[in-house]
Amino acid sequence: MSNEGAKTVVRLRDRIGESASRFLGQWGVFFRGFIDEPRMVGSIIPSSRFTIASMLAPVDWSRCDLFVEYGPGVGTFCLPVLEKMKGNARLIAIDTNPLYVDYLNRTIADSRFTAVLGSAEDVEEIVHLAGHEHADYILSGLPFSTLPGGVGEEIMAATHRILRPGGAFMAYQFTAAVRDLMRTRFNRIDSGFEFWNVLPCKLFWGWKD
Repeated sequence: MSNEGAKTVVRLRDRIGESASRFLGQWGVFFRGFIDEPRMVGSIIPSSRFTIASMLAPVDWSRCDLFVEYGPGVGTFCLPVLEKMKGNARLIAIDTNPLYVDYLNRTIADSRFTAVLGSAEDVEEIVHLAGHEHADYILSGLPFSTLPGGVGEEIMAATHRILRPGGAFMAYQFTAAVRDLMRTRFNRIDSGFEFWNVLPCKLFWGWKD
């Protein structure tokens, strides 16, 4: 494809994304983010309420001072997490897409919440800059099966280091690729399956000793 042809495709993609954002609201923003970075978005459709409930069920909210989410998208998990968190706890959402980060910071009016533009690989620096020594729970919807080579391993290593003992890394995925990465760091991994999601997804919880 010529340079001019490639530019035309990009312009068309941007127009489609902007139109979707305008007419479909939250769903439009989610769809546009998928168009911008398809390899970094796990699904074109936000997770179901059944997936949210199942994924968060093992969390001990009384022992949660800092909850971190990788790849929050338009905040499908953010509001349920904030509803369950203590009044003095914090939620940090990390995303590489400025569209999502801007949307979340504009629409979630909760002083306990911050959306940060960055990579999950840098979670240790992000947590420390926020004034915390560790995270209690880390949730991820990142598509580990499509991440660039070596990125998944770096994320998993940083995640394990920043979690407190007894904390958990939690992931919902369409494949089991993340489980193999989790096994390199976590001795105990619980698993589940949520049928009522588009598409049905696998659930994993890795507990730090």
